[in-house]
Amino acid sequence: MEIKVIQEDIIKIGGDALVLPMFESESEMGAAITIVDEAMQGAISRLIKKGEIKGKSGEDTVIFSLGKINCPKIVVLGMGKKAEINLEKIRVAVANAAKTLRKKNTGIVQMVIPKGLGGIPVEEIGQAISEGVRLGTYIFRKHLTKAPENTELREFNLVIEDGDDRTSLEKGVRAGNIIAKAVILARDLANEPANHMTPSDLAKAAIAVAGQSGITIQILEKEQMQQLGMGGMLGVSQGSIQPPKFIIMKYAGRPDETIDIALLGKGITFDSGGISLKPSDGMGEMKADVIAAIGAIAQLKPEINVTAIIPATENMPGGTALKPGDIITIMNGKTVEIISTDAEGRLILADAVCYAQKLGAKKIVDIATLTGSCHVALGDICSGTFGNNQEFIDQIIDAGKETGECMWQLPMNEEYRDLNHSDVADLKNTGGRYAGAIAGAWFIREFVESVPWIHLDIAGTSTTDKERGYLIKGNTGVPVRTLIKLVLKLAQS
Repeated sequence: MEIKVIQEDIIKIGGDALVLPMFESESEMGAAITIVDEAMQGAISRLIKKGEIKGKSGEDTVIFSLGKINCPKIVVLGMGKKAEINLEKIRVAVANAAKTLRKKNTGIVQMVIPKGLGGIPVEEIGQAISEGVRLGTYIFRKHLTKAPENTELREFNLVIEDGDDRTSLEKGVRAGNIIAKAVILARDLANEPANHMTPSDLAKAAIAVAGQSGITIQILEKEQMQQLGMGGMLGVSQGSIQPPKFIIMKYAGRPDETIDIALLGKGITFDSGGISLKPSDGMGEMKADVIAAIGAIAQLKPEINVTAIIPATENMPGGTALKPGDIITIMNGKTVEIISTDAEGRLILADAVCYAQKLGAKKIVDIATLTGSCHVALGDICSGTFGNNQEFIDQIIDAGKETGECMWQLPMNEEYRDLNHSDVADLKNTGGRYAGAIAGAWFIREFVESVPWIHLDIAGTSTTDKERGYLIKGNTGVPVRTLIKLVLKLAQS
């Protein structure tokens, strides 16, 4: 799909559908709606008077123009109350409109961008629209042989009244395209079945992203993990015939070699639970958020140095698999008693945290679908947020507010640390029935030295079983946009 900014007469403009945003409870119709209404001999205003068009958020009214304007369909897009408009509401409204039009086999959409859309900067509007359109119309069809029921949108054009805002709008559209495509990449990789996305396949995907974005990449093999003493990676992977991969991707936005921030992603490409076998419906799991995020960051070119680290492995049962009761040694020398082999994500992240600090990272964010406990606590709306530095935590929460990806801080009181106490090793890898998400976060924190660190538990937000705005059934791509926003804001500061 192509998203462009154009300046055209909305009565004469071609295409298949003309989208006209409308606020709720406005005393007067906007200029664009008024122009089209006059051409339609009052058809829109009559529907408004009858209460069939109210401008409420989530309301898409399709009207056929019957040749009175060039576009055969008109969509009056409800934006909600003008005083309450924000970027997230724009994303959601546009995503809903795009989905509606795709179901009607619409090829070319023209959306009028009125001036003064809630006082939001034009560049940010362009980015939000671009993200909403692309993410809202996402579909994963790679392994489907049946032809799709509906055609895809070919063009989504942003129509402006004059050329004053064009440069800013185009800049926003470009950023939105880059960011949305990164989320789509994360969704695609995570939606792949395990036989099409082994650790080796994930490494190949990372190499492809690096090649497209000017990122340097290094992949550590099992022998190198042994030399580094990565007991978490080696322990989790030892039950699988698929070799583990430890992926390191580096973006250099400024000339020195300081790593300003490291993004760590749990890369379990298939999780059987190991000897502590999962129920069958909980086995398909894989995250590739940080691969997608650093690829977008490299295209946006902020002046900051970012490293992404992805410990990738399967967690399988078998004669050589890690067993409950085993004791392993993480890269920094700390020992861990294995209580459940299904609590494997924290083990590989412990090695990743140690490695990031070995490289000298100044800040660390790790992301994982770590605990069902977090899903129970927060549902699928907010990601659990933990950390050791309140200023840093506030920065990622603020980034999440701007992107519409809710981050909710959970406590890290010192008393919770005892949940991971072991009588036979430095730590045990599960903390019991209660406060499971906090115990998981505290486990990872045990391997953090003095650097600002954040842990995001996205067990609830990484997937959805129903459509909601620009979130489509399956993997959501959360928190790719928040990570990108965080890095961009850190670069500015």
